[in-house]
Amino acid sequence: MSLPHAILTALLEKPSSGLELTRRFDRSIGYFWSATHQQIYRELGRLERDGLTRALPSAQATRGQKKEYEVLPAGRAELARWTAASQDPKPLRDTLLLRLRAAAVVGTAGIEADLRRHLALHKEQLAEYEEIERRDFPPGRDAIEDRLRHVVLRAGIDLETFWTQWLTRTLEELAEPPGAS
Repeated sequence: MSLPHAILTALLEKPSSGLELTRRFDRSIGYFWSATHQQIYRELGRLERDGLTRALPSAQATRGQKKEYEVLPAGRAELARWTAASQDPKPLRDTLLLRLRAAAVVGTAGIEADLRRHLALHKEQLAEYEEIERRDFPPGRDAIEDRLRHVVLRAGIDLETFWTQWLTRTLEELAEPPGAS
């Protein structure tokens, strides 16, 4: 149920065409809620059909022209309802953790190289988030909207910090000879 809410959020921030929306998704919301272009376009059609969004009237009608969407009052009300609703945390589902558990019973061949690859990817993502923080959140930006966006980014930074630390410790643990603890 969250994809329509992610789209409503993005459209309330800035009315957009489907293409613009998918590009913005890739640069912001997509960091923590992923969706394919097809899913976004399909959901845009559903939101419009349900009366939550509408395509803005075009200055001139031409075939193949991109539609720009905006959120209607019913869409804003739905997003406000969803935002105010209580929701339980979701259990962590991570393939890497499952693979490590499986390695305990079938052997660790190949796992260290993949752990190193994951570590490099998480370090790269952490550096990207930290750059976004430096660029987009200078001291003094303390409007509630800025603070809310910043805490979402901080969650990403904290998660990437966790993964880099955990992966580093895990690689150290696997490198230790048995009984060396």
